[in-house]
Amino acid sequence: MRTIIINACCYRNAATIVAAGLLLVGEAAAGVPHEYTISVDASFERLHVEAHFTNRIERISARSRDARHFLRDLRECDSGDRLTAGTRRLRLPRGGVNCITYAVDLDRAARAERLNRRLDPANIVVSPALWMWRPELGGEEEIRVRFRLPDNVGVSVPWQKLPVADNTYLLKASPESGDAIAVFGEFESTIVSVPGAAIEVTLLRSQNDIDFDEIAAWARAVAGNVVLAYGRFPNPEARIVVIPVGSHRWGGDSPVPFGRVVRDGGETIELLINDRRPVADYYDEWEPTHELAHLMLPYLHRSQRWISEGFATYYQNVLLARAGRYTEQDAWRRLVAGFGRGRESVPALSPNDAAGGSERSTRMKIYWSGAALALIADVELRRKSNDRESLDSLLGRLQHCCLPSARTWSGPELFQKLDSLLDEPLFMKLYARYADTPGFPAVEPLLMHLGVADEDGNVELRSNAELAHIRRSITASD
Repeated sequence: MRTIIINACCYRNAATIVAAGLLLVGEAAAGVPHEYTISVDASFERLHVEAHFTNRIERISARSRDARHFLRDLRECDSGDRLTAGTRRLRLPRGGVNCITYAVDLDRAARAERLNRRLDPANIVVSPALWMWRPELGGEEEIRVRFRLPDNVGVSVPWQKLPVADNTYLLKASPESGDAIAVFGEFESTIVSVPGAAIEVTLLRSQNDIDFDEIAAWARAVAGNVVLAYGRFPNPEARIVVIPVGSHRWGGDSPVPFGRVVRDGGETIELLINDRRPVADYYDEWEPTHELAHLMLPYLHRSQRWISEGFATYYQNVLLARAGRYTEQDAWRRLVAGFGRGRESVPALSPNDAAGGSERSTRMKIYWSGAALALIADVELRRKSNDRESLDSLLGRLQHCCLPSARTWSGPELFQKLDSLLDEPLFMKLYARYADTPGFPAVEPLLMHLGVADEDGNVELRSNAELAHIRRSITASD
């Protein structure tokens, strides 16, 4: 049996196949979802979709301009008339349609995916952008998706599972920050519980001997790191997909060479692991905690991604110290070193300018200017409140009111919301000061007051500093 994974960034062994997708545009009747039935043939060469809409839909689209190349036998249900596809949109009759059927050439779509060159022959990666056709979802609109699968084939998708029937899910509006992974086939999956969440953990099959119980325990521990921020996980129904890939061009021989968050119908964290390394090596890696820490903020517009990347970068160090994986000194050494890299990166650009530029040339500026701002805000909140308030507690209130969020936010919108949760505004002042200012936030005086001294690359923590108690509380485990 073969395995097909849906998305450009995921891989590895097993009998998995591609997920089910749908992309269209129109408005559903209030409270009544569109209905999709997705059937996968036993050869895993084609995926068949029958989509019934709650009202006539005039616009149906896919994200990738290549999706039309894999579309087969597209028809209107009522008339049986053939329909055609443009670059990203189906050409529909005047007045729209109530129902469409179509097939997708999964085999050909898989050959177009470069990641398949790296995968075990039992695995195929196919981005949903290549075959998902559905109406754009807004507000309370939903799509109910029912899968019909061959015997001994399972499905894992990032949508809300319905208890009323097997393999039935609700797809809701989301920021659509990327293309979610859906997995069909033989894989291992379980639910791990942490305060505030029941997280689905899925491990794709590997040629190497990986103990799934060890992977599940590691995933629980990583999620537990994020719980150390404000006592609960930010999304009650997140999903972690663990993809064995061996070494990776982005991370070399690192135990966890790459990860990312995808907010598409739900929030999925994809973690690529080097399955040649023992699971014990994964625990000290920063990448997984960084990715899960992203869920403490809503998805931000790309032009302000220095905020989301920066907050996650700050927290990866703080949380690993609280979890006992880093010493206090090691956490501050990493922060100081990162601030140095950020300061040296494209000093003529502001954080907003850097976020709008080339990722390769501005990466350090993007990640570390945001981390510096997070530190400045955290210390200021703790100082003014005598440690009763912190960035932790503020993000906890943000989660209560606003997360997970189904839309994209701007940086100013996020900071205005954070200020609304405070007695005295802080974040828009920081945004006005740093977001469009060339250079790097001046953290050196703050580090000195915290008792973090950088002596030619050797970081020393001084207990008699004015704000040493705040420094210790930032990395304290309780």
